[in-house]
Amino acid sequence: MFRRTAGSAALVVVLVTALQACGASGDIRTIKGADLGGTTPGSLVRAETMPQLDRSVIRAGIRAARVSYRSTDASTGKDTVVSGTVFVPDRDAPAGGWHVVALGHGSTGILNSCAPSSSPDLAEQAQLVIKLVRLGVAVTMTDYQGLGEPGVHAYLDSPTAGLNVIDSVRAARATFPGISTTWAAFGGSQGGGAVWAANEEAGSYAPELDLVGVIALAPAADVTGLVDKAVAGTLTADQRPTLQWLLASLERQHPDLDLDHYRRGAAKTYWDTLSTCAGVKDDGGRRQDAQAEVSNADLAPDSPEAAALLRKALEGWALPRKPTSAPMFVAYGEKDTFIDPVWTTRALARACQQGDVIEAHLDPEGTHAVMNAGDPAQWLADRFAGKPAKNDCPGA
Repeated sequence: MFRRTAGSAALVVVLVTALQACGASGDIRTIKGADLGGTTPGSLVRAETMPQLDRSVIRAGIRAARVSYRSTDASTGKDTVVSGTVFVPDRDAPAGGWHVVALGHGSTGILNSCAPSSSPDLAEQAQLVIKLVRLGVAVTMTDYQGLGEPGVHAYLDSPTAGLNVIDSVRAARATFPGISTTWAAFGGSQGGGAVWAANEEAGSYAPELDLVGVIALAPAADVTGLVDKAVAGTLTADQRPTLQWLLASLERQHPDLDLDHYRRGAAKTYWDTLSTCAGVKDDGGRRQDAQAEVSNADLAPDSPEAAALLRKALEGWALPRKPTSAPMFVAYGEKDTFIDPVWTTRALARACQQGDVIEAHLDPEGTHAVMNAGDPAQWLADRFAGKPAKNDCPGA
């Protein structure tokens, strides 16, 4: 259905290895001039300096803040408080203000301590932030609900994460002067699902903001196929930890969920270790070792009823749910071992049927992390310039 791209500029989703933090010290202070208070989505609860931030960000001529802001749980409609980070060039804003790129980060974990804003290198996203701000845009990166602020992180709940992305733009505008209402979103994996969902919600949830385009790389748009693979015993080695995080997250949201319908053997033995954050440098490799012990049989639902319950939960978060408000660029790889490419292809087909404008690239040699996928940077620049977007959907 979509063009299979193999020869364009390489796109590396997993970015440069984290720089070593140089241990800057200093007191955390409230950002001068930040508009604190308010009860509407995007209103600031806190906006503070980041003395622990990797010095490479500050040396790049960037103003940074860790923010806590109001948002919404898409599943319950309840008000929440979410943390994140915002960045602007440390110079006068252009006429009309800085355009904004809202980042949706990939999976970091399901615990409060797994928030990128808690990490000096922003969970290895610092170099991406630097590159974007140097292009002359403001950047936001939500931690997502339940990461960084008290609460439960609904892992792969794209609709909620999408609202968190939108509200990060509002929070940035309340933190620093000179930020415009024009914005775009960029995300990969979990973040790809988040920015896709933000595209679906932006028009009605934040009509005062002007979303011009969304880039979703290897998006976790619809992962209900994990259930069938768990039943069939065909989960990949990368999908087993994903399913474990999903189950642990769901049990925290629904304490009456009996995890023993979904775990046994090594999965049950090492459950707490498996539930820790990704990329923890001082855990002695315990999570990685535990993952290697878990087999497909250890995570299979023990009955059709258990499988149906899990499938229903994931279907409730699956995209698309409604038409998008802005053009979208989607890239994914045929050799992705986290998100089966057929899941993305099917989600794109449904999105096309509802009239979305999508430029899609499926790289036959691409993985979850690296793919050849056109020129997303130019695509983004064209959206900010107001140029019409290409549409790969049939009949467009």
